[in-house]
Amino acid sequence: MQIALDGPAGAGKSTVAKAIAKKLDIMYLDTGAMYRAVALHMIDNGITVDQIEAVTNALNTIDLQVNYEDGTQKMYLAGEDVSLRIRENAVSKAASDFSALQPVRLFLVKMQQETAAKNNCILDGRDIGTFVLPGADFKFFLTATSAERAKRRANELEEKGQVVDVNKIQAEIEQRDYNDSHREFAPLKQAEDAVLIDSTNMTVDEVINFVVSVIEGK
Repeated sequence: MQIALDGPAGAGKSTVAKAIAKKLDIMYLDTGAMYRAVALHMIDNGITVDQIEAVTNALNTIDLQVNYEDGTQKMYLAGEDVSLRIRENAVSKAASDFSALQPVRLFLVKMQQETAAKNNCILDGRDIGTFVLPGADFKFFLTATSAERAKRRANELEEKGQVVDVNKIQAEIEQRDYNDSHREFAPLKQAEDAVLIDSTNMTVDEVINFVVSVIEGK
């Protein structure tokens, strides 16, 4: 069984996807973390988004691994656990920029498709239902207003002890929305057969229960 969960930045896709995976006892593949790890690798190696040849060469040699430890997905670069570093705000911005590059998307989509072909799983991202797994059994598109998504993101960062400017975060989210939906290759968009969920006025549990009810109903 394959479940695709798409939506814009900060919509709560990973939180929902993790809970769905636990409820249904299936694998959760955090595709966003994979893009973040690639972006971190580029940052650490001083490679910018306009250096396409350097990006392609880096992908040919990158040591990227996705491991599951105690039911949690961990990202490793050259043997180093970077699961915390990839959540930094600067990496979030870079991930959006690098994910627009065709070589990056093709590299990671291949990894994602190979994993999904071997497991009952749920994948979340921007183009899972339209590009990565167009034949997924279930497709959902999770969104919320940019103001609500910025507030959630700010709360998340504040809980980690970071000082944040919610207005700046909202502006960054809206820029990511624009970048993700206007990129030439595999843009962010709702699949025609995806169920739309606007979570602006919904709790996480309400979203999770709704998704499970749709899946179990079929």
